[in-house]
Amino acid sequence: MVDHPARRLCGRLLLILLACASWSAATDNKQAVPTLRWMESQPGCTFTQADDGKYRYGLWSDDFGVVVAVDAQELEKARRRLEPLFAVLVTVHYRGKDSLAVKTDDISLELVKHYHDVHISLDPDVLLTTLQSDVDVLSKATAREERKHPEKKAELESVLQSQQKSVEEMREFLRTQSLRPATLDSSHPEASGWVLFSVKSKWIGDWKKQEEFVLRIPVANRIVEFPFALPPSAGDFLLRRRPED
Repeated sequence: MVDHPARRLCGRLLLILLACASWSAATDNKQAVPTLRWMESQPGCTFTQADDGKYRYGLWSDDFGVVVAVDAQELEKARRRLEPLFAVLVTVHYRGKDSLAVKTDDISLELVKHYHDVHISLDPDVLLTTLQSDVDVLSKATAREERKHPEKKAELESVLQSQQKSVEEMREFLRTQSLRPATLDSSHPEASGWVLFSVKSKWIGDWKKQEEFVLRIPVANRIVEFPFALPPSAGDFLLRRRPED
């Protein structure tokens, strides 16, 4: 069948995401880590609604601040992507006198209404490497199909090019827009980028009418927690800016 290579690639992408998106509940024997939790109207906690359709939650201490941006329509967007992915934009600011290490491997997202299912952020470098391997596999599979069915070459090439374009767009996004580990200091006080989570598991079915999340970000030997809900509560809405002509 002419769509067999495409299905194979999509299947491989699913396995990648599931492998990278590990989830686990906290265990009793883990050492307790001090937690800073965002709470509305509390000192150091900020909240803004922007005309780009994003909610921004900020939590500030004496030496650093973390701002999380989440699209008000992220639930709908997550389901429309090639694989179910939930995206948040994380920005870490440092205003201390020494330095601050920004790590990305332990950022987690808890889906409160789905058995408190916890997902670890996807590693963009792992995805980049595996995506390139999958493109190579798809190209070879397409070449084999063309030798067997030369009359279907145009169809096969069309499918291949469409998949290559989708994968290349994903790879470019991962290369240029992902949050990366960094060391912040007075000369480099900010790190910003997107963090992706798989939202596909046996615990997650359809979205609830309103979903509740807890985003946890390790910063300076502390855990910064951002609880938020989507879609917004009644009476809480965003106005999106109309694109300029």
